[in-house]
Amino acid sequence: METLDLGPYGHAEGTLRLPGSKSISNRVLLLAALSHGTTRVRDLLESDDTRVMLDALAALGVTCTQVGDTRDFIVEGCGGVFPVKSAKLFMGNAGTAIRPLTAALALSHGDYDVSGVARMHERPIGDLVDGLRQLGAQIDYLGNAGYPPLHIKPANVAAPAAPIRVRGDVSSQFLTALLLTLPLLPSPTGEIVVEVEGELISKPYIDITLRLLRRFGIDVRQDGWERFTLPAAGAGGANYRSPGEIRVEGDASSASYFLAAGAIGGGPLRVEGVGRDSIQGDVRFVDALAAMGARVTMRDDAIEVHGIDTPSGKLRALDMDFNHIPDAAMTIAVAALFADGTTTLRNIASWRVKETDRLAAMATELRKVGATVEEGADYLRVTPPTTLTPNAAIDTYDDHRMAMCFSLVSLGGVPVTINDPKCVAKTFPTYFDEFARVAS
Repeated sequence: METLDLGPYGHAEGTLRLPGSKSISNRVLLLAALSHGTTRVRDLLESDDTRVMLDALAALGVTCTQVGDTRDFIVEGCGGVFPVKSAKLFMGNAGTAIRPLTAALALSHGDYDVSGVARMHERPIGDLVDGLRQLGAQIDYLGNAGYPPLHIKPANVAAPAAPIRVRGDVSSQFLTALLLTLPLLPSPTGEIVVEVEGELISKPYIDITLRLLRRFGIDVRQDGWERFTLPAAGAGGANYRSPGEIRVEGDASSASYFLAAGAIGGGPLRVEGVGRDSIQGDVRFVDALAAMGARVTMRDDAIEVHGIDTPSGKLRALDMDFNHIPDAAMTIAVAALFADGTTTLRNIASWRVKETDRLAAMATELRKVGATVEEGADYLRVTPPTTLTPNAAIDTYDDHRMAMCFSLVSLGGVPVTINDPKCVAKTFPTYFDEFARVAS
């Protein structure tokens, strides 16, 4: 197994340009593929997850051409109808790819097998399949019921007169998948209604979906977070219209590691590509960091952090609900090692169905560096040690965010070893190069 030794470091400062947002990248690729017209996608994220989506679209007959050595791609829209009607698609461990693509395939009158890595076959998709079956979709489980791999059969799908119902308390990606694809369907009323059962988690990710749908010509009426009304397809087919060009903003989740580094390591540290104008909910990570005492400056397209402003010189412990930013909340769990007391992260049950069971994994690895940790069904309570344990070997569970989060331990003046560091290729292949550039 490959390992990477980091630190000991005591300072972090510099400026970096963030890679594109994973959530935006894969949504935009699918919308551009389903649209009428040609879309130039600028600054697409280069990562395993986007490569999976690009490969899948190519297998379905969608032309996506990279522009020279840039991260711009020209996507030729297929007007809602994938040209290839039979394919076997491997989706890796990319939830942002497999879930919306499954919905689009279920409405495509084709025969498709959809699979992923072993962990993807442990991540639930049953609530989405149940929602699609309400349309008449024919989807079989090839392994355990409720999980990939899937076999999608040709079916006469149609928008029902009653609202389509989907659970919102496991993953917001199920609702996103429906919102991104239901405008492919005609409806006698001209509208399709989706109702959410239970509390909708990760609402900011649904907001990203709604904003991007508007860019592609789909206006969704919203009744709180419980009911969404979409325009059905017209006589000419899908309503999606290419905006011509769309830029992918920097990844706000990836920004969290460097912003926390700027607080722990004194800064100044500036990230560019995301800021006050961001459509990503994870930009609100800065609110939690500021509540912990970090000095944060927000700009339209950049964020700067200049150390900590508290009497103790340590981050301030906090007790906060992180349902709205579950991915960035992982960074707070590690930043809690540098706090002046016990930090509690609440309402994070969705961690358990991510790339790994992040609640269990985070608790295990935080203990390795000396923290006292209480792991609940949907919360994590972290009490920092008096002195961090040096030379801890951090297991990353093939989870990019575990690897990136625990790099911050090295800023506490102790060396740390990251096992399987290349797992960051899922969203940020050059992460450790960038971290080494700002840490000293």
